[in-house]
Amino acid sequence: MILHQRCVSMLLLCRQSSPPRLFSPLISHFSSSLSSSSYSQLRWLRPPSRSRTRSFATSAAAAAAEVGDKRGTDTFFAEESISWTSLGVSDRLSRALNNVGLDRPSLVQASCIPCILSGNDVVVAAETGSGKTHGYLVPLMEKLCTIPDNSVNSAVDGEMKLPHQLSLVLCPNVMLCEQVVRMANGLCDDAGEPLLRVAAVCGRQGWPVDAPDIIVSTPVALLNYLRAIDSEKRRHADILRGVKYVVFDEADMLLCGSFQNQVIRLINLFRFDEKLLSRATKSVVEKPEDSCSDSLIASEFQDDKDLQIDLNLPEEEGAEDDIVLEELTEGVDAEGTKRKDWRRVRKIYERSKQYIFVAATLPVNGKKTAGGVLKRMFPEASWVSGHYLHHHNPRLEQKWIEVTVDTQVDVLIDSVKQGFRSKELDSAAGLSRTMVFANTVEAVEAVSKILATSGIECFRYHSDTSLEERTQNLLDFQQKGGILVCTDAAARGLDVTNVSHVIQAEFATSAVDFLHRVGRTARAGQPGLVTSLYSDSNRDLVDAVRQAGTLDLPVEKAFSRKRSFRKKIKKRGRSEVGDTLSAGDRVLA
Repeated sequence: MILHQRCVSMLLLCRQSSPPRLFSPLISHFSSSLSSSSYSQLRWLRPPSRSRTRSFATSAAAAAAEVGDKRGTDTFFAEESISWTSLGVSDRLSRALNNVGLDRPSLVQASCIPCILSGNDVVVAAETGSGKTHGYLVPLMEKLCTIPDNSVNSAVDGEMKLPHQLSLVLCPNVMLCEQVVRMANGLCDDAGEPLLRVAAVCGRQGWPVDAPDIIVSTPVALLNYLRAIDSEKRRHADILRGVKYVVFDEADMLLCGSFQNQVIRLINLFRFDEKLLSRATKSVVEKPEDSCSDSLIASEFQDDKDLQIDLNLPEEEGAEDDIVLEELTEGVDAEGTKRKDWRRVRKIYERSKQYIFVAATLPVNGKKTAGGVLKRMFPEASWVSGHYLHHHNPRLEQKWIEVTVDTQVDVLIDSVKQGFRSKELDSAAGLSRTMVFANTVEAVEAVSKILATSGIECFRYHSDTSLEERTQNLLDFQQKGGILVCTDAAARGLDVTNVSHVIQAEFATSAVDFLHRVGRTARAGQPGLVTSLYSDSNRDLVDAVRQAGTLDLPVEKAFSRKRSFRKKIKKRGRSEVGDTLSAGDRVLA
């Protein structure tokens, strides 16, 4: 029990002191009792066959339909009268979807596919696990399968003409890029061949030799590639000209923080190419402000040039080379120009690209939020919102357990052992998966060692492990089931099937993190359970989240800015270090 108390104390204080001083006693204690090869002996497994994928997806659909029948309405799938064909999807692509078990479109897919097929810019903001990835892949593949390769406007000079149109999907990290590629390549024709050529350009993977139909990349990888080929005249211009559809997956992350400068720069490049194409086809609308149109986009590039861009991206981007970007729009004069908004650019120049933004969390309150940025930059975009965006998912059961320094470890171990086996889950899968979240790398290591001493094997997923190890651990977790102890690096976008239980060993520090964590379960129409452990220091946050769920209010309104709550947690935590809480502390179910 003394050992457990030490581990818990370190777990609760991981944000309040320097990690080495807190965790070195714990690590040194366990180093003699735990084999260092416990995680290195994991072996690669062959991916499941397509028939297994199809059977699981079909059973998932059946489980979701059963949940919907019990609740009186389906919370995931669209009405039975809505089919892929009725949404404008060709028979060939519909059969490919049926072959992977996607017999019916989801509610979100039924809403966003017609919007994307219409050619308008689209913002898809829907809850996790609602089918957003196929929601944008299906219409893009439909467009690319039906538009001939020589569809580029013939009025353009042959030097700038690209005989092949392609889609670009931008993701914040390598793991998400590879996941999108797998999902796209999984859609095959009757002969078992992928419908389109899809390639990832990220990590150690360079530009493919054969011209792809869909490129999936990270912002830094794409910019680095454009910079690397900039010495060849018009080469990067040809690539930009070929991109007709641009998808920003996890758009709220891409438009904020360290990604923002890179993404804005890419949007500038695409907009500048639209301007050049509009000029070449003589479709410029004559308006008084046209005289300053050259300087309009130039001013945006100049603003970009003045920004400090950090190419040392965290976590998944560690495998990429650190290259200082050169100005890709050299020669554009921005002197003496005034900054204009994007709306005037659109009114002056004919559009030739389509922009699609996809996110599971997209706050719109405030000019600096991702939603606020999109409303200013793309004022004419169509918005598709999921019914449970930022709200409590009715398929999700939540348990709230208040813990103390003395009880946290025992409660954590009991929660992990309990698991969650709902009768509505696919019993044929035969696997149980639990994800345990902690807020820091040090806390993940502490939780892993605590579980190991209790005889519970687990996989780890955090930024201090190599990309290869993370990939291996995630694959083993998908194939074998079990326990995955992770930071929020595993909370975004990763589509692991049949995660039945999510445990917050440490409560999330922001509404965004909370929503993405709980979104790892109750996906694709299935039920799930979330067990949240919390202490007196973050009781106010938990009460606010629970109240939002009770009143059916957006969860993000329960939180203030992330920084202010971290300060509050830190301040309250310091005042309570060493305190022994009352034995009458409540356990809430």
